[in-house]
Amino acid sequence: MPTPSSTHVVLIPSYNPGPKVYDTVRAARQQWSPVWVIVDGSDDGSAEGLQRMAAGDDGLQVFVLPQNSGKGAAVLHGLEQASRQGFTHVLCMDSDGQHPVEQIPLFMATSQQQPQAMVLGLPVFDASAPSLRVKGRKISNWWANLETLWMGIGDSLFGFRVYPVAPLQRIMQRQRWMRRFDFDPEAVVRLCWAGVPPLNLPSPVKYFQADEGGVSHFNYWRDNRLLTWMHIRLMFGFALRLPLLLYRRAVQPR
Repeated sequence: MPTPSSTHVVLIPSYNPGPKVYDTVRAARQQWSPVWVIVDGSDDGSAEGLQRMAAGDDGLQVFVLPQNSGKGAAVLHGLEQASRQGFTHVLCMDSDGQHPVEQIPLFMATSQQQPQAMVLGLPVFDASAPSLRVKGRKISNWWANLETLWMGIGDSLFGFRVYPVAPLQRIMQRQRWMRRFDFDPEAVVRLCWAGVPPLNLPSPVKYFQADEGGVSHFNYWRDNRLLTWMHIRLMFGFALRLPLLLYRRAVQPR
């Protein structure tokens, strides 16, 4: 098993993930220590199964939230725990097996070399990726880059990322949003506004079919309405911050 880190922790928010969660957590533990799972009010028995896994593993910790509040809320709980325990960075990844656990050491090493930055996965899709999802995310990516004056967000929705704890925790505590499907894109935009630069690393993503154990909670109409409202809010914030963003662009090294 890897040597425990005192600065970087893997954070896995999880809600009714299906059996893939056990393989995902087991594989993550092979790559990193510590690994934390935030069970976001699951009622599929996975909380109990994960707690049994953690009972025999000092590098794995499971936090169980009493009710489902959304991915962003689960991440915020993890950030608060990380801050209390002295960790400076969290690598967030999904619990359903879509994200490449073998890249955890690379993302962590990149973050350790440039701790002021956020390290964003740039998804490399294979034939399993739904065409509608692949094409639709281009819209959100365009808006996120406009809202940050093209600071370099490679993908606004892909959740395999390393975040610096302190600035993200401050941002989330100051406003009520970023608690559900809007967490990933709003986090990168607001971190860019706060002066946290993005670094992008190519990262393969796998979509599993239902007969392969794949579970998706994505709802096309509900979640796209949420993203639309999010970008409306962010555009107002962008307008207020435009002078500062233009100044940063003018003085940044070429």
